[in-house]
Amino acid sequence: MVDSAPLWAVAVLPVVLVLAAWATATVDARSTGPGREVLRLLVQQRRITRAADIPLVWLGTTLLPVAAVLAAAVLPFGFRSVSDLPDGIVWFNAMEALAWAAVWLTGWGPNSTLSLIGGYRFLAQGLAYELPHMLAITTAALGAESLRVGAVVEAQSGLWFAVWMPVAFGIYLLSALAMAFWGPFDQPAGADAAGGAAGELSGVDRLLFLGGRWLLLVVAAAFAVPLFLGGGHGPLLPGWAWTVLKTAVVLGFLLWARRRMPTVRMERYVELAWVVLTPLAVAQALVVAVVVLAR
Repeated sequence: MVDSAPLWAVAVLPVVLVLAAWATATVDARSTGPGREVLRLLVQQRRITRAADIPLVWLGTTLLPVAAVLAAAVLPFGFRSVSDLPDGIVWFNAMEALAWAAVWLTGWGPNSTLSLIGGYRFLAQGLAYELPHMLAITTAALGAESLRVGAVVEAQSGLWFAVWMPVAFGIYLLSALAMAFWGPFDQPAGADAAGGAAGELSGVDRLLFLGGRWLLLVVAAAFAVPLFLGGGHGPLLPGWAWTVLKTAVVLGFLLWARRRMPTVRMERYVELAWVVLTPLAVAQALVVAVVVLAR
């Protein structure tokens, strides 16, 4: 049973996420960590392009980390969450849509060709990954017969969904990288487009945008734990410890995959998503539906 956390957890949640994103960035950097870059961006003068729509830029760069934090509101930490909404899985997916809007606004606002290309790339990538991603998380909800994240965790007290939903689990992990446009799916902010959607950002704007990407990656990895890895269920250790451990393992895998997988060309990923991943996700959902009906 997942209970609601005390009211002070609302203020603690963003701090915990920022610390987790910082730790992940430090591990990924394999050096002194992101501290020097953060300080540089904090003191850097904001660069503004000609005829830029400044409110849109500010809205986009601010909305990205906000969407990540709001998505984490339904994440259970052990067996407690800030809010175990009856439709928590739908809430998580809706916050992803806010992230779409954030990246698009960030690409559109500077009135720059390359940043606009980055925004369009994210829309194309989002449309490609969102359907198999949505089918994957819906499959977990189908297995628990509920859209409440707490109910999904409870349904895995005996057997993790990753064991009998491996296709949905694999698709979710792949789409988690695409959600944060990292690794093989980094074309929306790719070097070939001079940084894409983030190409014209500087100072605090760039810090918020890059920090939002790390937050999205952390939240996407953490959401795999209640969906497919049993949440806080596990022997010996308390629930919160299992949540932290499983999240760290998923994050470690995503960072490893990011360094091992080459960047995927946009048209090839779209073809992969529609021709391969979506039919596989539908087939996995049908298998789970048959199992649920046969109970």
